[in-house]
Amino acid sequence: MAIVSPSLLAANFANLQSDIEMINHSEADWLHLDVMDGVFVPNISFGFPVLEAVAKICKKKLDVHLMIVEPGKFINEVKALGAYMMNVHYEACPHLHRTVQQIHEAGMKAGVTLNPHTPVCVLEDIIQDVDMVLLMTVNPGFGGQKFIEHSIEKVKALKALIQRTQSHALIEVDGGVNGDTGKRLVEAGTDVLVAGSYVFRAEKPEERIIELKHFTR
Repeated sequence: MAIVSPSLLAANFANLQSDIEMINHSEADWLHLDVMDGVFVPNISFGFPVLEAVAKICKKKLDVHLMIVEPGKFINEVKALGAYMMNVHYEACPHLHRTVQQIHEAGMKAGVTLNPHTPVCVLEDIIQDVDMVLLMTVNPGFGGQKFIEHSIEKVKALKALIQRTQSHALIEVDGGVNGDTGKRLVEAGTDVLVAGSYVFRAEKPEERIIELKHFTR
């Protein structure tokens, strides 16, 4: 079964508590939180005041994805949320190994994200140190984009790297995940599905979560 991490970015921010309570009662495993700064990606999402409010009422593990420059500066703030996973971009971390070490020292799982144009081979020397790799399957910054088809092959390449190096890293994907792409991604080796619009804009979002969760290899 897949791990499902619905993306808060697609929730109704005029009634956020209701959507988070839906997640609490659903079969979702994690809640995915995209922090955007308008610099690293061409959009601004929400900051720590919103994250703190979410953390107080969310009963699921927090999967925090920092789509920002210098994410290492905010390790303590993410730790203070009680986050399970802190995800940083390979492209934003010139000293990635140090950042991963600091995330672990703070008591969190460490994830590394790759943009669509970044090949998985860049992780050769860090793959055994990370707990998860997030592959962006759309260009980061906006929800509701079309799935990049090459991502299926990229998942397979990452899975091969993980197996060859005997890493225990999970594979997470984010972008354009729905009933069709989610099934194919899991079959290719994906462990964690991030879904935004497909869940939060559905008439019965909890049923969508169940659908995604029950995809198997």
